[in-house]
Amino acid sequence: LRYLVEHAGRLVTKDELLEAVWGLSYVSEAALMSCIRDIRRVLGEQGRAPQFVETVRGRGYRFIASVTTVPQVSDRTSEEQEARVSAEVFQPPVGQKAALGQLTQSFLTASEGTRQIVFITGEVGIGKTTLVDAFMERLPLAAPLWVGRGQCIDHYGAGEAYLPLLEAFGQMCRSSDGLECRALLRQHAPSWLLQMPALLSPKEYADLQHHSSNMTRESMLRELAEAIEVLSTARTLVLILEDLHWSDVSTIDWVAYVARRRAAARLLVLGTYRSIDARIRAHPVHAVIQELQLRGFSMALNLEGWSEADIAHYLAQWGGNKALPNGLVSLLHQRSHGNPLYI
Repeated sequence: LRYLVEHAGRLVTKDELLEAVWGLSYVSEAALMSCIRDIRRVLGEQGRAPQFVETVRGRGYRFIASVTTVPQVSDRTSEEQEARVSAEVFQPPVGQKAALGQLTQSFLTASEGTRQIVFITGEVGIGKTTLVDAFMERLPLAAPLWVGRGQCIDHYGAGEAYLPLLEAFGQMCRSSDGLECRALLRQHAPSWLLQMPALLSPKEYADLQHHSSNMTRESMLRELAEAIEVLSTARTLVLILEDLHWSDVSTIDWVAYVARRRAAARLLVLGTYRSIDARIRAHPVHAVIQELQLRGFSMALNLEGWSEADIAHYLAQWGGNKALPNGLVSLLHQRSHGNPLYI
């Protein structure tokens, strides 16, 4: 929207808009059309009678509303602030530009109604959480989202069933739109709401216990899967599950069940895990992910270590582009194997 407003009255082609907004990341025209629809919905206009964004069929878009420029108090200060914010927002983490582009494309595909299950794997310290955090910071703000984030814990026993999912949906129920989320869970997934008694009054808890007396593991899988499909009707749901190599088996079963469902859902599930740890522990997550990938129900991002160019770029960021001692970059790459944790 900002780019269209800055070029108000001029036809902005699709290629120009894709290049200006997403740069080197691959984004389909369908995803671009989805963003335009979101802009129109936020502005409250209909495509057939545009007041703000006009479609030039087969070519691109034009911002047709009048634009008033408000003078800045200090152009220099404004430019410096804009440059600083731009650098902070649009500079991807070192060595993760391609992965960030893939996550962005998965989000846009999910926003079109095709559920996306993405597993991010790599050794400890490689930057899985850093990548997820950077992606979340760059999510489009034009349309509201549902966002839930759950953390798996290294248990010495079986662990609590569905722990990261309960944490994620607990966050959503406590958010600014929490009443809507609780109401939906009460209607479509009461057995899940029953697992979060802190969100319920004593009377609500007693009523749910009465109506969920025949709750089974299978019914819980189905309930939350259906609830998510209803929840994501109006807005995209981004669900982040971290460290799945420590997950309880029930959570893994739920992820596999949701991935196999065919119904449309504006759902993006991001799961991080260490494949080596999963194999050593004989954790079922590794076999489940392999099967889902084989059947085309999910995709994987395997994060690798930094190259020497990445290390040089990182040092330049912190050192103010000062000259580096000869051989330092190669030595760091050799000793760390490119793992950011040791640099």
